[in-house]
Amino acid sequence: MNERSEQTDRVDSATEAFVAHRNLLFTVAYEMLGSATDAEDVLQESWLRWVDVDLAAVREQRAYLVRIVTRLALDRLRALGRRREFYVGPWLPEPLLTTPDVAEDVVLADSVSMAMLLVLETLQPTERAVFVLREVFDLEYDEIAEAVGKSPAAVRQIAYRARAHVAVRRPRGVASPAETRTALQAFQRAVETGDLQSLLDILAPNVVALSDGGGIKHALLRPVVGADQVARLLAVGWWKRDAERSVELVQINGGPGLLVRVNGEIDGVLAVRVESGYVTGAYHVRNPEKLSRVERETAVSR
Repeated sequence: MNERSEQTDRVDSATEAFVAHRNLLFTVAYEMLGSATDAEDVLQESWLRWVDVDLAAVREQRAYLVRIVTRLALDRLRALGRRREFYVGPWLPEPLLTTPDVAEDVVLADSVSMAMLLVLETLQPTERAVFVLREVFDLEYDEIAEAVGKSPAAVRQIAYRARAHVAVRRPRGVASPAETRTALQAFQRAVETGDLQSLLDILAPNVVALSDGGGIKHALLRPVVGADQVARLLAVGWWKRDAERSVELVQINGGPGLLVRVNGEIDGVLAVRVESGYVTGAYHVRNPEKLSRVERETAVSR
């Protein structure tokens, strides 16, 4: 076999392995970054590094690939943290139109939900990487240690701190997909009709509404808290009647969400957090730079 043939075979083998794990690798990067665009950039760079690896020396391809992606995502996460300091208004994760089967994996669906991604934003980069790799992807501590450049003992301590941090901030009594869908359908009807009382009936007293326009589209510049304030905002603020508007129930980040179109064009996505039958969080993404992943389904896995 000549050198060119050997090179072709090596690239083909690397490609096959990368494609086999691509959905998982994307999910790792997305959960660490909250951005599909940045996750794709990380995957592209990971591929360029992976194709130069001597596969014969790799004991476990999945773990090796996760390690490459984690390291690159950590570098990007640290850079993004500085960039987000200058973001106009609240920053929300880039929403994904996900396949219906994601909701069947409770751990995966919870980990990619808008509510959980916002909780993960409160962790330090290394804490976030350790939490995601341990709690979502069930990697061993020694594998995580190699990925984040820490000792296994240090990783155990980081995992403990991250779990405690997330535990006090994550949604209490996470609703089933059916409960969320029922609440969201009632929420949708109330919003479409502008019925203030119906909105008050479905909103929790301490509900929080966030919207992300990225300085491009009109959106809230700060969170709105409380059922009365959020209900009035939804009834008269977000849903103007001066255009042809449609609202479609879809799967957003592993759970039911609303896709909003104005004059046939995608205008935004609304995801909600439901606890005990009430909407406790409403996340409205209008930034057009974050809406490319709601036109087609994105596969996520673990």
